[in-house]
Amino acid sequence: MRKLAFDLLKVIEEAGVVGAGGAGFPTHVKLKSQNIEYVIANGVECEPLLNVDRLLMTHHAGEIVRGLLAVKEALQAKEGIIAVKKKNKAAIQALKAVLKPGIRLCLLDDIYPMGDEQVLIYEVTGRVVPPGGLPLEVGVVVNNVTTLYQVSEAIKGRPFTHRLVTINGYVKQPLTLRLPVGISIAEAIQMAGGPVVDNYRVLLGGPMMGQLVDDLTQPITKTTSGVIVLSSDHPLVKEKEMPIEQMIRIAKAVCCRCESCSQVCPRGLLGHGLKPHLIMRAVSHNLADPKLIQAYLCSECGLCIYACNMGLSPRRINQAVKNELKKAGIKNQPDRNNVQPSPMRQFRKIPGQRLKGRFRLLEFSQTTPIGERVKTPRLVKIPLRQHLGVPAEVVVKVGDLVEMGQLIGKIPEGKLGATVHASIAGKVVQIDNYIHIEGS
Repeated sequence: MRKLAFDLLKVIEEAGVVGAGGAGFPTHVKLKSQNIEYVIANGVECEPLLNVDRLLMTHHAGEIVRGLLAVKEALQAKEGIIAVKKKNKAAIQALKAVLKPGIRLCLLDDIYPMGDEQVLIYEVTGRVVPPGGLPLEVGVVVNNVTTLYQVSEAIKGRPFTHRLVTINGYVKQPLTLRLPVGISIAEAIQMAGGPVVDNYRVLLGGPMMGQLVDDLTQPITKTTSGVIVLSSDHPLVKEKEMPIEQMIRIAKAVCCRCESCSQVCPRGLLGHGLKPHLIMRAVSHNLADPKLIQAYLCSECGLCIYACNMGLSPRRINQAVKNELKKAGIKNQPDRNNVQPSPMRQFRKIPGQRLKGRFRLLEFSQTTPIGERVKTPRLVKIPLRQHLGVPAEVVVKVGDLVEMGQLIGKIPEGKLGATVHASIAGKVVQIDNYIHIEGS
């Protein structure tokens, strides 16, 4: 790896850049990969109702291309590819205006879950990541466009302190805002005018794969792409709330073994050997049966819920099986032999609009324009762990005055982690699992 790569990795590490579209894997570690042929910028925005990627590509196309070029150069990759949905005309126009040699666009259909890393790689390159494998095994690195924007910012000396977040659902004014890391979920919702229904639940992330949040004082983090407010009786809320014991009882009673869930499973259609209907048949037996290790391959996208005629959630059953297998110490050992995508795959793709109709999402704003500059919050609560790996080590103390962008948490020596920076200027007033900063 050339000196340029080492310099870039150091810059990215010091800026605290992590994967902004998923679990928050530290980017400086990801970019140590070898023998990479393609770097894919994921601008597909997998989840309905979210608009972060689209708006970022529309308004900051130059920064995204610069970040992609820097990563491509560091990895000595052959080509950089920006994946974007055909429907996002403004983003496509903005990107075309700033494309550089070695970078091209790949225009994709509005299919769910197109933004899933392994689905995306197949759509863009025709390569199948092995079951349980990583993109680097097929010569690919995937970075979300927000991550690449943050790489560009890091090169300018700006650490990861703010990010775009879509606030949508049952709120007065759905919009997308650039929020400081550490601002509370409740405050973010109020910036969108507040809820417009009395009984509501909040999802952090998108409506399909997002997690229900009970404590709205919890903060926005580097990996938060959306805050979705849904009514308490919304089908996606009820699916996520149902106790797993109840879900299993219902599955035992009414699952008709029709195989519809397996017919649309994105990972199964890639040839990964995942067949949710077989796992559903096993709920009457031992959930920790080693024969059920295929459950580890589930991406938990929720398309099986869309397909089920009985209103069941194979996703939830898969989650339960995975938990039981882990408790029993049974590891994922997928069969990597003869992995071939299904010839029926092209006929079983689910259009985004159809998904929204099925789950009562069509009524919500599909545009969420970027709002005005956000007023600096009175208090932020910045997590020491908002990434894969160990929490950052605190390098400030209660009473310290800090500036926006100042390092407040470093990576422990020899550990996987990411640095953390102050997102506002102010005074450190409390330190626990978070660094609480009161604005000056």
